[in-house]
Amino acid sequence: MAGVAEYIKESYIELTEKVTWPTWRELQSSAVLVLVAALIIALVIFGMDQIIGYLLNQFYTSLT
Repeated sequence: MAGVAEYIKESYIELTEKVTWPTWRELQSSAVLVLVAALIIALVIFGMDQIIGYLLNQFYTSLT
């Protein structure tokens, strides 16, 4: 049980004294960057899905 308590103590010390946390401004800019990248990737995937769906629809309607 002493090992668990020591682990928790060392983890707390590391999080409060050794970790360099980003400033609020850096955190906001990183969050905006991630949001924009996620939206761009989502739009690219949506576009690819629409194009593939259209092509498959054209292919299957040409078979009948």
